[in-house]
Amino acid sequence: AQGQSSLRKQSLTLWWFLCSQVPLTEAVDPVDLEDYLITHPLAVESGPLRDLLEFPQDDIEVVYTPRECRTLVSAVPEESEMDPHVRDCVRSYTEDWAIVNRNWACSIFDLKNSLPDALLPNLLDRTPNEEIDHHNEDQRKSSRHKELFALHPAPDEVFLYACGFEIEIEPIFASLALYDVKEKKKISENFYFDLNSEQMKGMLRPHVPPAAISTLARSAIFSITYPSQDVFLVIKLEKVLQQGDIGECAEPYMIFKESDAAKNKEKLEKLKGQAEQFCQRLGKYRMPFAWTAIHLMNIVSSAGSLERDSTEVENVKGRSERRNSSIVGRRSLERTTSGDEACNLSSFRPATLTVTNFFKQEGDRLSDEDLYKFLADMRRPSSVLRRLRPITGTQSLKIDISPAPENPHYCLTPELLQVKLYPDSRVRPTREILEFPARDVYVPNTTYRNLLYVYPQSLNFANRQGSARNITVKVQFMYGEDPSNAMPVIFGKSSCPEFSKEAYTAVVYHNRSPDFHEEIKIKLPATLTDHHHLLFTFYHVSCQQKQNTPLETPVGYTWIPMLQNGRLKTGQFCLPVSLEKPPQAYSVLSPEVPLPGMKWVDNHKGVFNVEVVAVSSLHTQDPYLDKFFALVHALDEHMFPVRIGDMRIMENNLENELKSSISALNSSQLEPVVRFLHLLLDKLILLVVRPPVIAGQIVNLGQASFEAMASIINRLHKNLDGNQDQHGRNSLLASYIYYVFRWPCPAELRCPRAGLGGSVHYATMARSAVRPASLNLNRSRSLSNSNPDISGTPTSPDDEVRSIIGTKVRVPCRDSPGPAWTIPGKGLGIVLAAPQPFPGRLPTKKLFHEELALQWVVCSGSVREAALQQAWFFFELMVKSMVHHLYFADKLDAPRKNRFPERFMDDVTALVSTIAGDIVSRFQKDTEMVERLNTSLAFFLNDLLSIMDRGFVFSLIKTCYKQVSSKLYSLTYPSNLASLRLDFLRIICSHEHYVTLNLPCSLLTPPASPSPSVSSSSGFSTNVQDQKIANMFELSVPFRQQHYLAGLVLTELAVILDPDAEGLFGLHKKVINMVHNLLSSHDSDPRYADPQVKARVAMLYLPLIGVIMETVPQLYDFTESHNQRGRPSCVTVDDYESEGGSMISQTVAMAIAGTSVPQLTRPSSFLLPSSVQIHLSSFPNLHLLICLLWVLKNADESVLQKWFTDLSVLQLNRLLDLLYLCVSCFEYKVLPSSNLHESLLGPKSKDMRAKLEEAILGSIGARQEMVRRKRSPSGSAFGSQENLRWRKDMTHWRQNTEKLDKSRAEIEHEALIDGNLATEANLIILDTLEIVVQTVSVTESKESILGGVLKVLLHSMACNQSALYLQHCFATQRALVSKFPELLFEEETEQCADLCLRLLRHCSSSISTIRSHASASLYLLMRQNFEIGNNFARVKMQVTMSLSSLVGTSQNFNEEFLRRSLKTILTYAEEDLELRETTFPDQVQDLVFNLHMILSDTVKMKEHQEDPEMLIDLMYRIAKGYQNSPDLRLTWLQNMAGKHSERSNHAESAQCLVHSAALVAEYLSMLEDRKYLPVGCVTFQNISSNVLEESAVSDDVVSPDEEGICSGKYFTEAGLVGLLEQAAASFSMAGMYEAVNEVYKVLIPIHEANRDAKKLSTIHGKLQEAFSKIVHQDGKRMFGTYFRVGFYGTKFGDLDEQEFVYKEPAITKLAEISHRLEGFYGERFGEDVLEVIKDSNPVDKCKLDPNKAYIQITYVEPYFDTYEMKDRITYFDKNYNLRRFMYCTPFTLDGRAHGDLHEQFKRKTILTTSHAFPYIKTRINVIHKEEIILTPIEVAIEDMQKKTQELAFATHQDPADPKMLQMVLQGSVGTTVNQGPLEVAQVFLSEIPNDPKLFRHHNKLRLCFKDFTKR
Repeated sequence: AQGQSSLRKQSLTLWWFLCSQVPLTEAVDPVDLEDYLITHPLAVESGPLRDLLEFPQDDIEVVYTPRECRTLVSAVPEESEMDPHVRDCVRSYTEDWAIVNRNWACSIFDLKNSLPDALLPNLLDRTPNEEIDHHNEDQRKSSRHKELFALHPAPDEVFLYACGFEIEIEPIFASLALYDVKEKKKISENFYFDLNSEQMKGMLRPHVPPAAISTLARSAIFSITYPSQDVFLVIKLEKVLQQGDIGECAEPYMIFKESDAAKNKEKLEKLKGQAEQFCQRLGKYRMPFAWTAIHLMNIVSSAGSLERDSTEVENVKGRSERRNSSIVGRRSLERTTSGDEACNLSSFRPATLTVTNFFKQEGDRLSDEDLYKFLADMRRPSSVLRRLRPITGTQSLKIDISPAPENPHYCLTPELLQVKLYPDSRVRPTREILEFPARDVYVPNTTYRNLLYVYPQSLNFANRQGSARNITVKVQFMYGEDPSNAMPVIFGKSSCPEFSKEAYTAVVYHNRSPDFHEEIKIKLPATLTDHHHLLFTFYHVSCQQKQNTPLETPVGYTWIPMLQNGRLKTGQFCLPVSLEKPPQAYSVLSPEVPLPGMKWVDNHKGVFNVEVVAVSSLHTQDPYLDKFFALVHALDEHMFPVRIGDMRIMENNLENELKSSISALNSSQLEPVVRFLHLLLDKLILLVVRPPVIAGQIVNLGQASFEAMASIINRLHKNLDGNQDQHGRNSLLASYIYYVFRWPCPAELRCPRAGLGGSVHYATMARSAVRPASLNLNRSRSLSNSNPDISGTPTSPDDEVRSIIGTKVRVPCRDSPGPAWTIPGKGLGIVLAAPQPFPGRLPTKKLFHEELALQWVVCSGSVREAALQQAWFFFELMVKSMVHHLYFADKLDAPRKNRFPERFMDDVTALVSTIAGDIVSRFQKDTEMVERLNTSLAFFLNDLLSIMDRGFVFSLIKTCYKQVSSKLYSLTYPSNLASLRLDFLRIICSHEHYVTLNLPCSLLTPPASPSPSVSSSSGFSTNVQDQKIANMFELSVPFRQQHYLAGLVLTELAVILDPDAEGLFGLHKKVINMVHNLLSSHDSDPRYADPQVKARVAMLYLPLIGVIMETVPQLYDFTESHNQRGRPSCVTVDDYESEGGSMISQTVAMAIAGTSVPQLTRPSSFLLPSSVQIHLSSFPNLHLLICLLWVLKNADESVLQKWFTDLSVLQLNRLLDLLYLCVSCFEYKVLPSSNLHESLLGPKSKDMRAKLEEAILGSIGARQEMVRRKRSPSGSAFGSQENLRWRKDMTHWRQNTEKLDKSRAEIEHEALIDGNLATEANLIILDTLEIVVQTVSVTESKESILGGVLKVLLHSMACNQSALYLQHCFATQRALVSKFPELLFEEETEQCADLCLRLLRHCSSSISTIRSHASASLYLLMRQNFEIGNNFARVKMQVTMSLSSLVGTSQNFNEEFLRRSLKTILTYAEEDLELRETTFPDQVQDLVFNLHMILSDTVKMKEHQEDPEMLIDLMYRIAKGYQNSPDLRLTWLQNMAGKHSERSNHAESAQCLVHSAALVAEYLSMLEDRKYLPVGCVTFQNISSNVLEESAVSDDVVSPDEEGICSGKYFTEAGLVGLLEQAAASFSMAGMYEAVNEVYKVLIPIHEANRDAKKLSTIHGKLQEAFSKIVHQDGKRMFGTYFRVGFYGTKFGDLDEQEFVYKEPAITKLAEISHRLEGFYGERFGEDVLEVIKDSNPVDKCKLDPNKAYIQITYVEPYFDTYEMKDRITYFDKNYNLRRFMYCTPFTLDGRAHGDLHEQFKRKTILTTSHAFPYIKTRINVIHKEEIILTPIEVAIEDMQKKTQELAFATHQDPADPKMLQMVLQGSVGTTVNQGPLEVAQVFLSEIPNDPKLFRHHNKLRLCFKDFTKR
């Protein structure tokens, strides 16, 4: 037995070992969440932690929201009895929306939509829930682009106004409609109006009953769905019928002119009299009169600036000022015209037209066809229109056109219902005009509308016997055959009653076959019978009054029955006309039927053309839909047989018919399918859940309905692709699920009207679907699940129930039987007891979601494909059904494990598993479809987490994961599939209770005893003891099981960032964004605001720290931009190698150190050799590091500290590396290039910028000026900017172009945000450093990492920081130095130097708090150094050195502030009582005074910043002052070298480096005697004679062994080598290759001694390069040009009466240097003060104006004595080591400069400088001057020698240059003027001189000539 148990133990441990080793690439088994929560109750009873444990009670609610109705009374039929179809339609248009809300699903959690903006911790308020879009039913905005234009008045001013006709003779009536010429379609109904005065209306009083207010409208709103260039506004005028054709009747209007008004007064009176007669007799008839058309798009596109054809519109006044507010249209149109240029309605401005030209209506041109021809002609000016006679001048109509306001008041719908906001019924209304869209519009019906339009078109009575000429048609809508059965449903026109029983067409005088242009609008009754019909009666009207002729004589009859086989009859008809009244019972038949004994016009041929159009939300007008609805209703009513069309369907045949009608739905037209979508889907769903009983058999239609739904949905998707959101979900379907779909429960339960006005949260399962535009809920009714008002009484489970259960119904029953049954009105009793509402159906037998899952799992082939294509729809339907089921079955509070039956769960598992399989197998082929499927599946699982057993859902997630993993690792290019998995995970993790799902309160290994009460503040510490801390920080198996989702997220991150993960690097950005978005949503979530809770949330991400540490080598190096500080090397490359194996290779190390920014490019192959590494680019990095900081900020400190204690030194160093990187990454970047700012902010920008910087770096923290380190853990570091966000596009990374679009306020705001981010990030880093330091103090074994801590700290001081941060930073630094003093002064000496430099830099800050902190730190540093060894030489020297390098490098350095800091330090020293008796105060004083002296020199440097020579002189002087402080002299020499390089003075720069090297050599030779090292500066003599000044021979040379001297990095052999190499490089750049050789001569012995073959080969390579360049460039080398510059005048200060030789770049002309100096000093002293002396003569000081400044500039050449020329052979020799220069001045004895040859003297001036050129500066003082005067003959000798030389050069040139020779010869032989050799000979050699002294010269000149002639 023992053996067995030990075996068992072994196998257990083995099993445990295997478990704990699940690789990251595989999913672990999730924890059973429901069980876990029951078995591990949280110790805390209440409080914020409690809420983390479980979802809130009100997580999901079902809400019934009343639909908003636009109109005051809702549009429903008036009849009380309705047939089932009408009833269903009306119900579908009026019932409440059924909405399921997930109360916490705030829009911020939908990561798919959220842009990855990084969030500054704690600076974000909770984003408010998205408002549900307003769903405006009538306008049907939910998915249509609708532009409303209006001819629209405000109540106080009528925009459509006119003075009518100037000659008002009779009443005129107008109608207005829109036409589309291209489509040849009328696109709106008619708008009728008239502008008749009361007097005119009076003429018609006998004929027209009193007018209803609704017919007096003078403004209308038109909708245009498809605007195009072809839309015209057509206005037609009619007048009262009178005798005579239209031409005659229009005559008076054409002849009268306004000017003749007086003359024509009598005529007018006469006409008026005639008109009155007509009106009395014929007042009820009309005749066509005139028309005009306006090209609408012209007005819209150019309102206010029309150049239009004058026949149409004469003047258009833009009225944009007054109505600017309503200009922009409702929606910018996305769909524009198909044809010519698009019409944009959004830019449309209101316009007023005055229409003055009307065309006379031609009697034979009334048809629409004619109208389209005219309109087409109007677009191109042609002769046709000229033939039309305009009625001009006498009338005008003013029309105002403007975009419709959003909510106009006093508006009537096309059915004349008042739209809401109708304050007063007596106000003249605005009419909404119904649109007839030019093309199909796909929008579901949402309101009841049932209208019929009748258009009589033409009549042909040519062959009718008898008199019938003035013909009018009377139209009536009859419900029976008796004349009294006419219904008052015909809408009135203008100034008449609202409805009438009849309508007449206009009469065309004396025309037997007239055309008509009437539109008769009828309100259809909801329920039609076979007796309803349209009756047309034709009359002849006699216009003249004759004896015994009646006014109207009936001349024919015809009719149209409204129903044909139960369907509405519409379309084009050509009807025969009967001569006599139709017989009895005619209405059931159509007039085409030859009725016996009837007489017809023209032998029963069709003579009357009429069109009937219905606009109805009751009649589908589609045979397939009609049949389907009819059959379904027959089932509901249980009425057989059913008549459909010509068929009678008996009950036994019903099943087949029903099935075939379901499958035939595919053939129906798309437009009616969309219009009746809601009803159709409702019916299909009902067939699934309530199978019909046909002939006693239950018929299962589940499969058929599922297939029909799948195909309908796919049709919608394919045809309406413009209608989808970013997840590919069609908005019509999404809003169906969200608002309309409900659980098909019995009618009694359908819409409980619970009077509980609970508040309703809007947020949605439909995510940000296009929801119907916001439902403004005036009164919301929330239906609670414990609602006592639901009707129905609980029954005991009696026989009825048993019998139902007997028929295998799954009766959902309560899980915890108990008192719940007794609550009245609760539970399922109702459902069972409710009377069956549909006789043909059983009560709910199936649950929709169960049936749906089942059908989906079993379907195959094309149906399955269709369902997969639109999986989202079925998923969301299933989820909503599940929620409704739980709600009605009262299970929303039941334990999750008992909510759904096993069978259903199995179906769901099967479904998820097969779909995951599809994703894996098809992701390469059907990319787009798989992406959609993947998203849908993820959203489905996300939804299930809210309603099902969560452990079960986790297992589903694992299933998906497994399927993907198994495929992933067999792929060569895994990134696409991995990307899909990331999307999947991201969506699941966007669950609003993501944190709760991760069990944040659980401990990984359950403690032995029940968890002790948590008393400590952190809420952890006590528990933490019980578990292995490492488990919390590693992706261990327990971690991944317990924190399941977080484990998956971090595992993805680790796997993708793993440098060896081949082929996944394209996903870095994606996975980092996922983590980043999760953290930012936690951060801004009010539920996790409590710090204790935040710590728990952060605990879920602790392994993130480790994961990021692993990636340090790949991270983008933000420090690269700062040349002087690269990546810290706490961890060397070799360490990485040894620890991580293939962690990082040499090449990568090089890449990290390099300066190029690694781009994230994709190499052609995904399979990279493992030596190549991919670097993350900066953006994802930023996000990654911000995540790291978030975790560090919010995690529990004690836990972090414990973990740090467990880490190895190597790992801790890596963590410090990471923090160092964070400092660089979040440094506050000063706003970029100031010039950009100048262009942006104008000239003031400089100080503007200074202020901004000040604000950001300083006063941000000013409010908390004295805040110390201990910030409250919850508040951010900046009290008042809580609601700022950190913007992803931080200013310094954005393109400049973008930058310019920002306003100044935005820039300041961004800067403020950046500043806040920088401060917060750095404070978190500081906190972490503190924890590391504490760890060291505790363990006392890891001092080695303190250097790293210090490095990070110093680095953060070096970056731009806010005042607030610096205060804390200095405090930490002081604490660190006092805890570990030996650290700085013994181990990290370099760091000491660094620290001094940082502190001094901050001592010169402009912000006083920073200065006081920095001074305090600096003083304490000196003091601590002193206490260690009674002397602070080290700090003294470091500070002095720091100051000098600060002065040399810093541009914006302010000595005034530094002076104050020095004073502060002095004050500290004076007041320090402890050390008063020591030498310390005196030493401090010496130091401070010395620093002050350096400062003053520096101030001078500041003044001369613009004067490079003076600046270098000052630096030279300061360097000289440091002759005894080698380190400082070195520093200054290097500063000078830097300055020279900036100005491209490479030779000088090289000299500075040689001097530096000599200085180093000098001290090295004192330190150690090594044969191969140079012996001090003597060795360097060959390079430059000036070097000897570096020899250390004075008395006060500090011995280099003294502590703190020569401790810089240059005072080593390596330093010396480095300096020399730099010098060689500079010489090479200067082109002085001979000097390069000399430098290497010093270097080679050193390398030889070190046996460094590599270096030697490089050097010899460089030498070869240098010598070959000497050869190649022979004769082409240029080194410098020299000028003597003298300064005279007191204005120059130090420079007065000084003479310098300036070295300028080669080929500088005198004019250039003169211009430069003149410009520079002119600007400094003023143009008028400065004078340049133009000659080279000696200057007499007395003759100069004392108030002026004089400069004398002369060109000088190097001067060598004859003996020197032997050594100076090459061009280089003659231009190197120069100390003497010469210039010549010609003069004559009488004071002129030039004279004849015999009187021409010459003065040679030779200058000697104090050092040889090139030197460490570019101008050197002249220390000696000598003059030589040449007599005329000597001048001649020199000239001849020069000539001879030139000639010799020209003749020996190879290859010969004839041009050159010719020029020289010309100058030698030809007598040019009087200076040729001939002239010289004549003057000087014609006779022997008298003075014997001149013999020598005489002979010499003769010899010259001899030499010359030989040439």
